[in-house]
Amino acid sequence: MTTSSAFDAPPGRARRVLCVGAAVMDTLFRVRTLPTGQGKILPYDMLQIAEGMASSAAFAVARLGGDASLWGAVGDDAIGERIIADLSESGIDTSGMLRVAGARSAISTILVDDQGERLIVPFYDAGLHETVKPVNRQDVSSFDAVLVDVRWPKLALRTLLAAREAGKLAILDGDVAGDGVIEMLAPAASHIVFSQPAAERLAGAAELVKVVGILKRKFEHAFISVTAGENGSFWFDDRTGEIIHLAAPKVRAVDTLAAGDIFHGAFALATAEGLPIEETMRFSSMAAALKCQVFGGRIGAPTRAEVRDALQDWNVGRQSWRAGSGGA
Repeated sequence: MTTSSAFDAPPGRARRVLCVGAAVMDTLFRVRTLPTGQGKILPYDMLQIAEGMASSAAFAVARLGGDASLWGAVGDDAIGERIIADLSESGIDTSGMLRVAGARSAISTILVDDQGERLIVPFYDAGLHETVKPVNRQDVSSFDAVLVDVRWPKLALRTLLAAREAGKLAILDGDVAGDGVIEMLAPAASHIVFSQPAAERLAGAAELVKVVGILKRKFEHAFISVTAGENGSFWFDDRTGEIIHLAAPKVRAVDTLAAGDIFHGAFALATAEGLPIEETMRFSSMAAALKCQVFGGRIGAPTRAEVRDALQDWNVGRQSWRAGSGGA
């Protein structure tokens, strides 16, 4: 008999999360080692799947018991139809997807080695994200949270602004982007979860406690966090003024592709459900870690029960620093 947990879904309706951004047809090849030069490499497994930052986050929301919607763009081609069908069959509401006449759908070739690391070659048609629909507070009023990535900056900005106006959570997946993109989007976000490379680049520093402090001073209005893969996650606790580090759960990584996206989807859902921030970070970290044990990008996203059960056996490693002290 399963006992109740703080990580169970709250009573009542499932929380609604809108994800905005990338929708890509990925071809994944599993190889022993990543190539180091020219030549031919023979994979021993492969998979084709529709994913991308926002798409994979939306799938995580659905797998964890939330109600997920996706706003993204595909071309008016067979790949675009397949992307939408694949994501719809995965439990995501794709009614807000845009089909762009004359554009080619995004595709990506990805090599994943036996250590779970990957090499990604993506292609985005320049015309795919040129069209940007207007977004107002009524368009997002039925959602509990919006989560945007950096792949469609103009739509991301409009959605964040509409969410803030509507009093909704406005969450930014702060991944590596073109010059000025994060600086444009961050002021409109209520929560920013950076990837380590993007955070270090923006802060001009490499020591992550210091990085979090710099980014918090830069974006004082927002919750600030940095995810660092196997090195865990860091965030600024607005209640205590501390910078906190949470060690990552120990798993054998088979495929790290989409792990960050699963983290973001879990974070958006848990935040929308009102879970306290430390529990939200634990929940998101475990969801991402469990995903890493499964080859296939987003298909490794765990269920709510799988995350809850794994959290019961996790001896959490935690450190904290007072902001402004030491490296902070």
